[in-house]
Amino acid sequence: MPVNTLRERQTFPPTRLAWMVWGLGAALYLIGFYHRVAPAVMTNELMQEFKLSGAALGNLSAFYFYNYVAIQIPTGILADYWGSRRLLTTGALIAGCGSLIFGLADNMLLAGLGRLMIGGAVAVAFVSMMKLSSHWMKPRHFALASGMALFFGIMGGLAAGVPLRLAITTFGWRHTMQVSSLFALILGVLIWFLVRDDPQEKGYSSYAPETHQGAARIGIFTGLRQVLSYKNSWLLFLIPGSLVGSVLTFAGLWGVPFLTTHYDLSSTQAAAITSAMLFAWAIGGPVFGYFSDHIGRRKPLYLAGCLTSTLCWSLVVFVPGLPLTFLILLLVCAGFSAGSMIIGFAFSKESVPSQLSGTASGVCNMGSMIGPMVLQPAVGLVLDINWTGKVIDGNRVYDLAAYQFGFSLMLAWLVLSTVLLLFSRETCCQQS
Repeated sequence: MPVNTLRERQTFPPTRLAWMVWGLGAALYLIGFYHRVAPAVMTNELMQEFKLSGAALGNLSAFYFYNYVAIQIPTGILADYWGSRRLLTTGALIAGCGSLIFGLADNMLLAGLGRLMIGGAVAVAFVSMMKLSSHWMKPRHFALASGMALFFGIMGGLAAGVPLRLAITTFGWRHTMQVSSLFALILGVLIWFLVRDDPQEKGYSSYAPETHQGAARIGIFTGLRQVLSYKNSWLLFLIPGSLVGSVLTFAGLWGVPFLTTHYDLSSTQAAAITSAMLFAWAIGGPVFGYFSDHIGRRKPLYLAGCLTSTLCWSLVVFVPGLPLTFLILLLVCAGFSAGSMIIGFAFSKESVPSQLSGTASGVCNMGSMIGPMVLQPAVGLVLDINWTGKVIDGNRVYDLAAYQFGFSLMLAWLVLSTVLLLFSRETCCQQS
């Protein structure tokens, strides 16, 4: 009997149910993005509460990324052997506890522990929801699910902009973080009762391809060694950190104090601008990805994104007193061009044999998150070195020269990424 006839007789899960299962996993990704950029709108509160220098504040924010990066590759193994349902449930519950600890912390150690717990917990979201989509959704919906994943994440980032700033102004940062923890804890309970790893557990047929019995598995360390033996893997590991790092260092931490200090904006107005930058990033990813597929090339558009981002940041950093409209345009353009980093995932996957594509994608994702992990505290350290001693309401105020020195680190990495990209091997959208 033809395979198509057999598949027609199978009862696959309703589309609404499939998206509900996937959406609960995506909700954890949204919460993760929310916590990723939340420190940007509470810099003054955190510096005053814990008596932090710029370097210490950057380090506190980066605690999220330390654990997030470390968990990336093991997450794929855990998703295979433990299942997405258990992984997402555990992640949501730990994230909720981490947010509660952060909101209750009376010292830097506990605050850092809370951020560390959140980062490691939400790191499981992306891989887990992609695994769910491969089981619950038609293959032609997989690309849509991937695009929607980034959209969900950026929506979390937008929630950490103006809405979070207004909540902090009204209720204080501690109460806001404590209430935020409830959303993750409730989500963990919902995932446990409503999500299943495969539709067969609900009496439906699965879209997941059957694995071949006796198929060889490549161990995690063996796979890593093989992936890193390819030049493109190293290059595409180092490049995206500049794009992601520049956006999340500015929109996720130092942009609001920069804009309030040197453009006389309110915290709410500054948060609105950084939110617009994040939204542009969300749009840029699918656009760059679509046109890269359309022209059958990876390198030119990735290069264009790096060059455009470098130009925009150069003007923002080194040209003081820009007209507000032009400043916003440059920041939105920088966010949009940073979306070119999405090309790196396909570029990296195509640069190695197909059996190593998953590990290659994990390595690339680690590289992208190393950007903010390094740049957020590094920019803070440079700000402290160039601090003139000015204090307002107990908070350090950095002059324009200090920000120029600090943000120059972002520019240096962008320039390096552009040069490294020139040495990469074009894949022409074909698997190695």
